[in-house]
Amino acid sequence: MIIIGFESSCDETGVALVDTQRGLLAHALHSQIAMHREYGGVVPELASRDHIRRVLPLTREVLQKAGVSMDDIGAVAYTAGPGLAGALLVGASVAQSFAWARGLPAIPIHHLEGHLLSPLLAQPRPDFPFVALLVSGGHTQLMRVDGVGAYSLLGETLDDAAGEAFDKSAKLMGLGYPGGPALSALARKGDPQRFALPRPMLHSRDLDFSFSGLKTAVLTRIKAADKDGGLSEQDRTDLAAATEAAIVDVLAAKSIKAMKQTGLKRLVVAGGVGANRLLRERLVTTMKGLGGEVFFPPLEFCTDNGAMIAFAGACRVNAGLADLSAGHHAFTVKPRWDLRDVCLPADNAVVQA
Repeated sequence: MIIIGFESSCDETGVALVDTQRGLLAHALHSQIAMHREYGGVVPELASRDHIRRVLPLTREVLQKAGVSMDDIGAVAYTAGPGLAGALLVGASVAQSFAWARGLPAIPIHHLEGHLLSPLLAQPRPDFPFVALLVSGGHTQLMRVDGVGAYSLLGETLDDAAGEAFDKSAKLMGLGYPGGPALSALARKGDPQRFALPRPMLHSRDLDFSFSGLKTAVLTRIKAADKDGGLSEQDRTDLAAATEAAIVDVLAAKSIKAMKQTGLKRLVVAGGVGANRLLRERLVTTMKGLGGEVFFPPLEFCTDNGAMIAFAGACRVNAGLADLSAGHHAFTVKPRWDLRDVCLPADNAVVQA
């Protein structure tokens, strides 16, 4: 079965085609970074309007790339949440309209499930079970993944996510939007040891995270520098390196702690921060020393994209977890949606993907 997937949860419009047997056929993505940069962050209303402009041209593009006609499609998957309400409504309404017009089933997908399963798009791909570090702009969680639909929360952030810590710290330093990649690029030239920054909850007994204190520490450093004429370019570079090192230290330590607690040997990293070079290097080295493996999605699938949504839909179809009846097209979106709401008990996991 060929599944078309739509992603529009925030500031990327993604469309993709996945075959339940052959895998990814084609995908296309439009990022709104250039549009939102002049505002210093995502403007929800502008994001929604841009999704409307982009989704149909992207749909035509992926059909052409894959050499597939609309008659070949057997189901429609779409991001139903979490995300920006208006942005979600664009993708959901297009998906449901497509399904209704073609007499197809529509499969609502949890955005985070898409990220959790995205490393399975890579080769080599991890086998179940594994520990997943889901780390993005709005989410930082450690999950045990026993199969499709079987996800157990091990730990999560109590306040700011790691991506927010990157972005907010970058904004405090006067870096451009999006802040995380800008901070990481600057950090490559800096000395991470020059500024002593906290590693919040690094030694806590649990697997939870907290990054708001790190952001406050960065602000404190900047205010102190302002009294002496402001940050020099070298100050900014070293502070960026120290900030990145602090975030990576916490993410790596908690991930390794999760591996030891679960006794598993496979770690999967998903979400936008999973593209961070320092984090990748640290986890690869550390997991190798533990006799384990770490898996990442391809860089193009770290940020939001349609491929992960179509693929999650295919995984649910293959696992028998998707409602394939084609007669119901009333829908809602869920800007706030707990991943546990779409989970099976771990002992009922379906391991096909």
